[in-house]
Amino acid sequence: MSIRNMQDFGEDATGRVSRPVEIRVWDPLVRIFHWSLVTAFAIAFLTGDELDRVHELAGYIVVALIAFRIVWGFIGTFNARFASFVRPPSVVVAYLKDMMAFRARRYLGHNPAAGAMIVALLASLAGLTLTGWMLTLDAFWGVEWVSELHEAIAGFTLFLVIMHVAGVIFTSFETGENLVRSMITGRKRAG
Repeated sequence: MSIRNMQDFGEDATGRVSRPVEIRVWDPLVRIFHWSLVTAFAIAFLTGDELDRVHELAGYIVVALIAFRIVWGFIGTFNARFASFVRPPSVVVAYLKDMMAFRARRYLGHNPAAGAMIVALLASLAGLTLTGWMLTLDAFWGVEWVSELHEAIAGFTLFLVIMHVAGVIFTSFETGENLVRSMITGRKRAG
């Protein structure tokens, strides 16, 4: 355990080292949304050319989840609101530079890079589901450019997912905090 992490521990009245204080950061709806979206996207991606009904159902679930997240981004709990984590590009770039230099500050909620990734993923998934829906319409049935665009957006979304997972792993390493665990429990250390 690094000295940085040891500072997060305290001593209780008997002098024993105690665990850090944890607080709730992610509300249950954010966590259910996150893991439901992971599942629905994975199912849609894996069934794309094989199981049309399952693929379409997973796509409609993604649409419903996106709609929910947009609404929750305005009326949800503090850390769920877009206003708490969407930052200008200059702030995101400065954060990424600090992250690469291992001097990024820790955020209790989403850091600026995570906020940018959320926006990028929601936009990409919206484009993916829109083009998928278009392929079900008579007007676009069999239209090659729509099909190719749908596949290109699917590949780009998968790239974003991989970058998101890499960022979570990197930030977990840098901060000494298990971010996957926090998205399961909803809790992070307070300090």
